Amino acid sequence: MKGRQLSACFWKVLYFAYVKSDRNHPFLEQGKCENMVNFMLYISADLENLTNFQPAGGVDDPNFTYYFKLKCENCGEVTEKETCVSLNETLPLPKKGTTNLIQKCKFCKREGTVTMIPGRGSPLTNELSEGGKHAALMVFDCRGFEPLDFAFSSGWKAESIEGTKFEDIDLSGGDFSEYDEKGACPVMISNVAAMFKVVDLNFVVCPEHYLRAIHCYF
Repeated sequence: MKGRQLSACFWKVLYFAYVKSDRNHPFLEQGKCENMVNFMLYISADLENLTNFQPAGGVDDPNFTYYFKLKCENCGEVTEKETCVSLNETLPLPKKGTTNLIQKCKFCKREGTVTMIPGRGSPLTNELSEGGKHAALMVFDCRGFEPLDFAFSSGWKAESIEGTKFEDIDLSGGDFSEYDEKGACPVMISNVAAMFKVVDLNFVVCPEHYLRAIHCYF
């Protein structure tokens, strides 16, 4: 019986991989925003005796504010000051739906939008930090703009290796240092860095279609 269950799981995983790899498959839906470019924000830092570095309310904190500059894709003009966006602040789009930012380029007057896509991020762990790796934090679905120069500010949290929680960490000055009494050791966040990278989210497998396919297939 156990062998049959393992075999069924194997074929389900294989079928899912096949569906996801075939963009013309009937159970694959194309993303609605073909002309948009999705930018993933990646963060890195040196974590001394700390782990799970992330926004205070988690990676999808609705109240966390992201600060970054915008480059107009039409004329190349870069905003002088940082723009700020958060998940809990939305604006209606002219035709349908909502976005987190509608802004006009001061130079060419071209209008663009930035829409945040939660559910794709994860905290920066001590293991990632020691390996010199980045953690994906948030996706920004941009039309007409390119995000640049993310600025670290307040509203972060982390926990020590011993489990002590440090809330409302302010990284406006670049570093954070404290003392963990439980672990009897200093803790520090330094060398914070961030970058935006283009990611492909245009094609997604719809869960209801996948489940229907599995039901019919098996």
